[in-house]
Amino acid sequence: MSGLSETNDKKIYSLIGLCQKAGCVKAGEFMTEKTVKSGLATLVIVAADSSDNTKKKFKNMTDFYETPYREFGDKDNLGNSIGCEFRASLAITNKGLADKIILAIDGNNMMR
Repeated sequence: MSGLSETNDKKIYSLIGLCQKAGCVKAGEFMTEKTVKSGLATLVIVAADSSDNTKKKFKNMTDFYETPYREFGDKDNLGNSIGCEFRASLAITNKGLADKIILAIDGNNMMR
């Protein structure tokens, strides 16, 4: 089952990379926060290895602004998927791509 989960992780990182190429990713704590507060974020992804404070901050913010929130991956792989160094948080601004990522992450969590 771990092989299937690993394959799904690659699919999720690939979808995030596709979002980046389409110009639909705002990365880093400041840009993620700004995107959520402006109402443009359709999904916020926070790396699972982020600090508890970072997770809590974005969880509370996305609850308030009614934006989907998921914890996924690690900072290095999130950054690599968008062509950067490490990133603890990302905001996706394309609803269709965000929905695909949510389905993939939720399906991945069911397999673990």
